[in-house]
Amino acid sequence: MKSYIALIDHGVGNLRSVEKALAAVGANVSLTRDSDVIISADKIVLPGVGAFGDCMNGLRESGTLELVRSLAVERPFLGICVGMQMLFETSDEMGSHKGLGLLPGFVTRFKDSDIRIPHTGWNQLEITFDHPLLDGISTGSYAYFNHSYYCSPTNLNDVLSYTEYGARFCSIIGHDRLYGIQCHPEKSQDTGLKILRNFVEKG
Repeated sequence: MKSYIALIDHGVGNLRSVEKALAAVGANVSLTRDSDVIISADKIVLPGVGAFGDCMNGLRESGTLELVRSLAVERPFLGICVGMQMLFETSDEMGSHKGLGLLPGFVTRFKDSDIRIPHTGWNQLEITFDHPLLDGISTGSYAYFNHSYYCSPTNLNDVLSYTEYGARFCSIIGHDRLYGIQCHPEKSQDTGLKILRNFVEKG
């Protein structure tokens, strides 16, 4: 039986490509901000495009912020790009903003003046240990990134992979059934689809 996944629509950015990628790996997915639909889902995906503060405001204005926060500790939950960043406590993107506070740590801007910001394009994953979310993916696999800010988690035992870009940053995180990926899986070809499939089938 297909997993029923609620893809949270916070009204920021075009999220249809993520919806199509989830459907392509076998999910029964709804792009929604309807609380009843979200509550009925087996798993939840929180995507993010644009600025951290705008995405958090989108959750507040849609009336789903507290629901998303509570369900993230009850069932499998995946944050994508800014959706991963929103799992943490704070971000300094264009001011100081509170995140969902589900994982200890903060989000900050790349500081190396010798690198081009935003970090846009293909880069490699350095897998820290075997994990069901990363079945079939090995160190050296490429994924597609587009971001100026990165997550700095307090608990390094939650880091599933690092990526090097001026500095070594956390690119995938997992704690119990709460996951986050900084890359765009819908643009990462086989690597991205494997991550989504693993979440749909095993998360």
